[in-house]
Amino acid sequence: MSETEKLFTIVALAGITVLTRCFFFLSDRPWHLPHWAQRGLQYAPIAALTSVVLPEIVVTQGHLITTWQDARLCAAVVGAAYFLTHRHHRQAVLGTMVVGMTVYLPLHVGLGW
Repeated sequence: MSETEKLFTIVALAGITVLTRCFFFLSDRPWHLPHWAQRGLQYAPIAALTSVVLPEIVVTQGHLITTWQDARLCAAVVGAAYFLTHRHHRQAVLGTMVVGMTVYLPLHVGLGW
């Protein structure tokens, strides 16, 4: 690829990025998502988080874990229980992470789970 082609590619990709990100500002009329799309977007963060976190909890080296003696499982169960009992508190998410890591670290480092 020549330098001119590289430069053209970079400028074209930058233009496409700017156009797609500014698309909603180009219209004079207010733009609204349909109700079904707004409702679906409410679940997007939960779905994304689940798709990232769940495999990290139940998979080791590409295989499902076969024992309950895994620090990640214990930490996830205790963290979930903490969150379910404290979900209405302001610091519920932070507390869930702290409690989960408090269970995970001794099991993983101390017992080698």
